[in-house]
Amino acid sequence: MSYVMQEHTDDLSFPDIMSTLIARESRMTGPKEISVLVVDDEAPNIESLRRIFEREGFAVLTATSGQKALDVCRQHAVHVVVSDLMMPGMNGIELVKALKMVVPDAEVVLMTAFGTVEKAVDAMRAGAYDFVEKPLKRIHMVKTVRKAAERHQLVVENKDLRQQLSQLSDRNIVGSAPALRHALEIATQAAPSSANVLILGESGTGKELLARFIHEHSGRGKFVGVNLSALPETIVESELFGHEKGAFTGAIARRGGRIAEAEGGTLFLDEIGELSPTVQVKLLRVLQEGEYQPVGGQTKKADFRLIAATNRDLRAAVDAGEFREDLYYRLNVIALTSPPLRARREDIALLTEHFVETYCVKNQKEPLVVDKGALEQLIAYDWPGNVRELQNVIERAVVLNTSGVIKLEDLPDPVARAEPQVDAFTFPVGTPLSEVEQRVIHGTLQHTAGDKQLAAQLLGISARTIYRKLGAEKGDEAA
Repeated sequence: MSYVMQEHTDDLSFPDIMSTLIARESRMTGPKEISVLVVDDEAPNIESLRRIFEREGFAVLTATSGQKALDVCRQHAVHVVVSDLMMPGMNGIELVKALKMVVPDAEVVLMTAFGTVEKAVDAMRAGAYDFVEKPLKRIHMVKTVRKAAERHQLVVENKDLRQQLSQLSDRNIVGSAPALRHALEIATQAAPSSANVLILGESGTGKELLARFIHEHSGRGKFVGVNLSALPETIVESELFGHEKGAFTGAIARRGGRIAEAEGGTLFLDEIGELSPTVQVKLLRVLQEGEYQPVGGQTKKADFRLIAATNRDLRAAVDAGEFREDLYYRLNVIALTSPPLRARREDIALLTEHFVETYCVKNQKEPLVVDKGALEQLIAYDWPGNVRELQNVIERAVVLNTSGVIKLEDLPDPVARAEPQVDAFTFPVGTPLSEVEQRVIHGTLQHTAGDKQLAAQLLGISARTIYRKLGAEKGDEAA
């Protein structure tokens, strides 16, 4: 059944008519990048719509059947499909269902001269964006397609943002606590240099995030990360330095190591304290001479920036003869501490919000909120597993939640039963300043589990000052 496009300006207001004329003159009514596929079994109808949509600035594709429409969508980017409802073979509603399998983001507008409420409901249930009746009004048709194109763009942009959030959520550094700000300040200052960086901190505090932050602000090439604690000791040397074919049993082919992979970039060695004495010697040579030797191979030049991390006290390991002192000093050119979560409680609310949003997106759940009681317990808990533990707790709460609100009962027992923490010092009037200093230093060290560098960051002094103050205290005791 053929039809004629009609202006029907008699049912439009004067402003509508004027805006239509202005749009027609300016040719700015449709974005060039929007592609419209017109599907109809009658050529005159296709041609009429093609002229209209091209005049409005859309790129137009055509098909004379539902099957041909699917073929077009497989070969071209299609944003809006305008299809007749009544066609031989595959009708419009069947086409909608098929299109949602082939191009799920495309919006579909159905046309029919036999429109009824029932058909409109069927079309919407099948996934159509809108339903228009013949004879078609040109202005109404263009507006409908433009709105469908806008909806398509919003859906695609939203999907892209969700995908980016999903990909980047584990790399975000969230928070503004003084201890974290201090670490980021050091990281920012160190990033453009080629100096080695040693990141200290407990497990789960985000040491790799800090390493990536430094790398991303360095202008260097590739970031190559190696978790040394996850590698058997027997393959660490080969993993780092590579090997030649036949260098050892099982070496059936030549293999480049992580140092070669990080050429011109950043090599991140996590849990550096786990290196065996043999590999420590070889790594020291790389840092001193700028060259290394693959297992069974010849000496090669190395060009990379090293960032190392550990949850061990390397200074104590040096004193115990477990870690080379010369390597320690090579690694410890710039040191910073990734603070534990208990040292940045003011960030727990921000991190909670961030993880709730992240895992709602990942699990395709409606946005959730955290009630006051649950948030207070999250802040009160000491988080021995640090940010990683908080992340796991929130993911569990989001996945299992059915009420739309994360409550106290949604939290694991250790968190739900945590006693409120009071991080404060009180002193009687007239307490000697030296005693105040000592109590503050000892209290802060207890808060940081003995980490003097982190305690110094929190107190705004140097680690050397802490050592000096504690040394003076021991001297007084000896006297």
